[in-house]
Amino acid sequence: MKTEQLTITQGELDLLKKHLKNSDLTDFNKRKLLTELESAQVVAEDELPEDAICLNAVVQVQEVVGKQSFIFQIVLPLAADIKKNKISIFAPIAIALLGYRKGARIQWEMPNGMQEFEILKVNRLAQHSIV
Repeated sequence: MKTEQLTITQGELDLLKKHLKNSDLTDFNKRKLLTELESAQVVAEDELPEDAICLNAVVQVQEVVGKQSFIFQIVLPLAADIKKNKISIFAPIAIALLGYRKGARIQWEMPNGMQEFEILKVNRLAQHSIV
């Protein structure tokens, strides 16, 4: 599988690096995230491509194998509410997707095993900022 470069802001990079140190991610996911962060393209918020997944983005992804589709918004932990399809930026799927762009396929070890997802849509309707 081709590894695509992440495009993220400095705030998101710092947030993920901090989370990486204290997380309970699997060894596979820790290594993958560390590799991705080391090669990430860091841009200013106003230079972030419109289709790059970031905090507050609404994302539609589809399982490559099962073809099941999911739509959710990536939010800070205090705003997470699964009933409203708002997931924490530290949820496994959010960590896996952050910085990728529409059309990318990502592989990530989820609680139920290795999964591959394709990013179908990215909508950054909410203000993007990390407080």
